[in-house]
Amino acid sequence: MNRLTAEEYAEAEKIPFVVVLDNIRSMHNIGAVFRTADAFRIEKIYLCGICCCPPNSEIHKTALGAELTVEWRYFKDTHEAITELRRDGYTTLAIEQARDSVQLDELNIENEHKYAIVLGHEVFGVQQEVVDMCDLCVEIPQYGTKHSLNVSVAAGIVMYEISKQLLALK
Repeated sequence: MNRLTAEEYAEAEKIPFVVVLDNIRSMHNIGAVFRTADAFRIEKIYLCGICCCPPNSEIHKTALGAELTVEWRYFKDTHEAITELRRDGYTTLAIEQARDSVQLDELNIENEHKYAIVLGHEVFGVQQEVVDMCDLCVEIPQYGTKHSLNVSVAAGIVMYEISKQLLALK
């Protein structure tokens, strides 16, 4: 199936893209984000606030080992993570429904930029103070009766779209 070994993955070039999880309470959602990040060779994951960290058997249930291949860091405070990312030249995108948000299908990724997306708590979303710190707010278009997605599903949709655009620019 042409898959990389864990050793090959560690050496492989990563996409300049960080996923920030802001107070995600479900270890299954965290594990799913790890697994998707591995699939797209995302640079790293920042786990913030109440997020549980590996090693953890509940994370492993959905990550299936991706928590061992994808680099990650823990921040007690999401504000610290965003401050560091911005200092390091990342464009920060809060994935949230908000006034003046950009629809994901209208987002234009630029090759010379590094990106970080911020996904929030399953009930409360991304903290407003964190949204305010970000460069842009991005919203996933939705056409049904529900106006929210599971956080790991939203993460997968956004990781796919941004990775697709970044890889097309290479």
